[in-house]
Amino acid sequence: MPKTRINCPNCRQPIMADIDQLFDVGQDPTAKQKILSGAFNLASCPNCGFKGMIATPLVYHDPNKDLLLTYFPPELGLPINEQERIIGPLITRVTNSLPQEKRKAYLLQPQSMLTKQTMVERILAADGITKEMIQAQQDRMNLLQRLINASDETIAEIIAKEDALFDSDFFNLLNRLIEASAVNGDQESARRLGDIQKKLLVNTGFGKQIQEQSKDVEAAIQALQSAGKSLTREKLLEMVIKAPNETQLSVLASLSRPGMDYEFFRLLSERIDRARADGRDRLIKLRDQLLEMTRAIDKQMEERLLQARKNLTKIMQAKDIKETMTQNLSLVDEFFVQAFNEEMEAARKAGDLEKISNLKQVEEVVDKASTPPPEVALIQELLDSATSDDELNKKFEGHKTEITPEFMDMLSSLLVRTESGEDAELKARMNKVFSSALRITMSANLS
Repeated sequence: MPKTRINCPNCRQPIMADIDQLFDVGQDPTAKQKILSGAFNLASCPNCGFKGMIATPLVYHDPNKDLLLTYFPPELGLPINEQERIIGPLITRVTNSLPQEKRKAYLLQPQSMLTKQTMVERILAADGITKEMIQAQQDRMNLLQRLINASDETIAEIIAKEDALFDSDFFNLLNRLIEASAVNGDQESARRLGDIQKKLLVNTGFGKQIQEQSKDVEAAIQALQSAGKSLTREKLLEMVIKAPNETQLSVLASLSRPGMDYEFFRLLSERIDRARADGRDRLIKLRDQLLEMTRAIDKQMEERLLQARKNLTKIMQAKDIKETMTQNLSLVDEFFVQAFNEEMEAARKAGDLEKISNLKQVEEVVDKASTPPPEVALIQELLDSATSDDELNKKFEGHKTEITPEFMDMLSSLLVRTESGEDAELKARMNKVFSSALRITMSANLS
């Protein structure tokens, strides 16, 4: 985003700021997230200390939803004809970015939004998110804020009074906030939210359901792990027949989907043919359940792969592929990798050098992001050498300059994680490496 020279809204002195007026999802896959986050067109003034959002005309375009929205800040106080003069070129840019066959009638009738909040609600509504859903999410945030600020006694009162509000959506929100706090290094918030989560799991109706389901999930996973490499279709069939509830059955279906193929269902049909009375009815019902579960799993897999293909296509169409990929690394999963491999294979077969070059840019960003820092590789080398004191000392001698504060921070973090594990040998080697590294650091400081 290029820097723009503007006047500070407070003191009117000229300042430089990142100003964006056009948010076109067709050109930038991150445009929707940017405008929904509200973290755009922010400026700070070194003269008067002003920090805030700059009031500026906005145009939002999503070609997949036939959505073209405009917003003109009322505080600018410009007449309609002047507003149209400013907004017009932005809409022209949207139209010109589309091939002729994709220029539809909605481009001729942009929807004018009275407030930024109205624009956000309209964008969300196009995704099926209603005002009522937005309000419900705000209510959950307010409830969570009450819990964060409450004492232990007050938390118990809130839980007793608001038990019906602690549903799956609330627990999902709480999980996301805990993860975000941990990722951002806010350990105090993560700890506080984690304590609240523990209380809710034990004392709310939905929390107790989660705990029971967790036990069922764990039991199904342990059954599969116990079978290990010796798992056959016959053993899998016995597991699903003996599954005590639908939760365990769904876990088995999800984790063992490749094994539930034609041969598996043939074996199940044979069991049905041999069964009698109630046992036969139960197996027929089980077969119907499994068929429905596997269809749902397959559909979900297809949808995720389709979305991954769309995400990759949007990134490939961006003006700056590397920058767009960097901003969307969270999209990379097994489905994104599969979509990438399919596109690369097709491009190579077709001899499409331009497409191959663009895909290489995507690959470069992903590879760079997935490459562990050099400290991790060095720690692994040292752990491999820790079985022998002489070999470990030699290894440290060759890497003295790499024993930096950053290295020690990472090593300390890994040491703490290892201590909570059950691998006694790994603990011993990690402690030996840490002790040797600490000696080198202390010697360097004394010198």
